[in-house]
Amino acid sequence: MSKPTTARAKQKRGAVPATDLGPAESVAYEIVGQRADLRPSVERIVNAGLSAEATEHALTLFQTALTTAGDPHRDPRAAIASATGGSK
Repeated sequence: MSKPTTARAKQKRGAVPATDLGPAESVAYEIVGQRADLRPSVERIVNAGLSAEATEHALTLFQTALTTAGDPHRDPRAAIASATGGSK
């Protein structure tokens, strides 16, 4: 008899439908799906204790910075600070 599949197990396999994820989780999932080496930076933003909206904003800033040369938001600390209104 097989064990029931949990949402966490599906996420590990990449099988969680995007509709099951919140806005911030969708951005995080997309970043890590494209660049697994960025998981620590994404985790830093997700675990920063921000509101859901600020977390999404910080992740979006970080994601955009990945394709913009010299963007200071490539540093997750800068993305967090900007998303919370802190200094850049």
